[in-house]
Amino acid sequence: MRLPFSIVATLIFMICAALSFVAAGLAVTKIEEASELAVRRALNLQGHDWAEVQSDGLRVVLTGTAPDEATRFNALTAAGTEVDTSRVIDEMDVAPTADLTPPRFSAEILRNDSGISLIGLVPGSEDRDALMDSLQALDPDSGVADLMESADYPKPDGWDEAISYAVAALAKLPRAKISASPGLVRITAIADSQPEKERLEQELTRAAPPTLRIGLSISAPRPVITPFTLRYLINDQGGQFDACSAQDEEARDAIVAAAQDAGLTGPYSCTIGLGVPSPNWAVAAELSIRALSEIGQGSVTLSDADISLVAAQGTNAALFDRVVGELESALPEVFALHAVLPEPETEEETGPVEFSATLSPEGLVQLRGRVGDETLRSMTDSFARAAFGSEQVYTATRIAPDLPADWPVRVLAGLEALSLLHNGALTVTPEMVDLSGVTHHEDARAQIAGQLAEKLGDAQEFTLSITYQKPPEPEDALPDPELCEAQIAEVQADRKIAFEPGSATIASDSRDTVNQIADILRDCGPIRLEIQGHTDSQGREEMNQQLSQARAQSILNELRGRRIPTSSYTAVGYGETQPIADNDTEEGREENRRIEFRLIRPEPVPDSETALEAAETAPDADAEDQ
Repeated sequence: MRLPFSIVATLIFMICAALSFVAAGLAVTKIEEASELAVRRALNLQGHDWAEVQSDGLRVVLTGTAPDEATRFNALTAAGTEVDTSRVIDEMDVAPTADLTPPRFSAEILRNDSGISLIGLVPGSEDRDALMDSLQALDPDSGVADLMESADYPKPDGWDEAISYAVAALAKLPRAKISASPGLVRITAIADSQPEKERLEQELTRAAPPTLRIGLSISAPRPVITPFTLRYLINDQGGQFDACSAQDEEARDAIVAAAQDAGLTGPYSCTIGLGVPSPNWAVAAELSIRALSEIGQGSVTLSDADISLVAAQGTNAALFDRVVGELESALPEVFALHAVLPEPETEEETGPVEFSATLSPEGLVQLRGRVGDETLRSMTDSFARAAFGSEQVYTATRIAPDLPADWPVRVLAGLEALSLLHNGALTVTPEMVDLSGVTHHEDARAQIAGQLAEKLGDAQEFTLSITYQKPPEPEDALPDPELCEAQIAEVQADRKIAFEPGSATIASDSRDTVNQIADILRDCGPIRLEIQGHTDSQGREEMNQQLSQARAQSILNELRGRRIPTSSYTAVGYGETQPIADNDTEEGREENRRIEFRLIRPEPVPDSETALEAAETAPDADAEDQ
């Protein structure tokens, strides 16, 4: 039976359609596989193994979680190099962004005569009003400028104590720059004098919390010396300085070297200060000292640009003339020389023409001897009462005629010099002003020499015999922290602190040692002290560290139990990390098992580093310490 043509045509069409569909499916599958393989290879070459590739017809679908947006975009770019970008479907996710690293908080506080200013970055939770009020209270008459920015992050550890300490330190420093950051405060300040500098360093160190690192850079400016004075004497005992001034270290060394060549004996001091009358001051001083040495004995005094050279009686006149002539020719410009060769003494007795004053250690003053008239006697008595106290002066002077014209100047200048001593005696004669005594100020001798040289004038002779004695410590003065540390070490050298084996319990026979240490610390007052625990190397390192920490804390608790203020103390265990002896022997291990008391000392502030830079680098320093 022959099929109709229409049916045959329909069957042929359906068969062709089916074959075409199968062929198309195979082609699409081939394209999908090729596209997927090419894209996957490109992604792997770029390191994007986290991405998944799926082909859906002509589309290439990318899935997976990219670590960040930049990586996701890079994956899309890599896929687009293999297939048309319009065929790439992005269904990738991006990993949630981690918490941002908090910024470095730091505050720089500047204080001078114009007021106080703050600059830096502080946490948003900082009570800025309270901080400004506390700073305003330090100087109510001046303003406080707030130039700080804030960031909404929690306060880091150590921030509050750093700010509190910075404000407390600023109360002691009228001119300072303080940089505060978490756990670190650096202070740059100016003190009025060297003793003031030392006092501030000790007070600031004592006041700092034990967990706070501090850096101190306190400078004492050079004093202004007026008149700029140098006085050098040579006698039978050798050479000595009554006063010595220099403009810098190089000038001081040159002057001292010349004096040593001229027979300098005993201790000396040479003040470096401002006010030098000429850059050639050291040259003039050297030449003058060497000239005096060549003459033999006598004194040379430089007061600003005036030089007085007084030879001893009996000096050879020809030698004196030659040396003085050579000195005049060699001296730099500006300097003027006045040279005196005393006349030989005569046998004529004229009686003692003198004025004397004595100052007792209790402050009582007696005035005796000759004055020229009633006016000078009244003037002398009034001057002495003004200088020493109206109830402290006893006057027993007498009026005598024919005294030298400069007698009032010599008497009053001598009394003013005597007022700078703790106790002493003054004798004024027509040829000499002689002052001897004891002072509690190291620079009193130089100050007196400068005053007498200025007031008595050129070529006037005076002698000083002044002894420096350190002033007695006030009864309530705290001992030096260095001394406290040394005393504790001395106690432990005799009997160390021992513990029960493997525990933090103090051995019964060591309690007396702890009591002795507590007595020392009670007298020392607030000092920054680290109580360190150390062990030997037996056992696990972690166990040793924990044991050393527990033992250090046990000592701190014992001190608290003895009512020792321990707010400035901290307990730290170092385990086996800091041995002082060989752990291979029993004797060495015994030495390594110990408790040490160490002062927490300030850190130096480099001259090249600004205070703000120091605060900004503080977190890095902390990381290194850890």
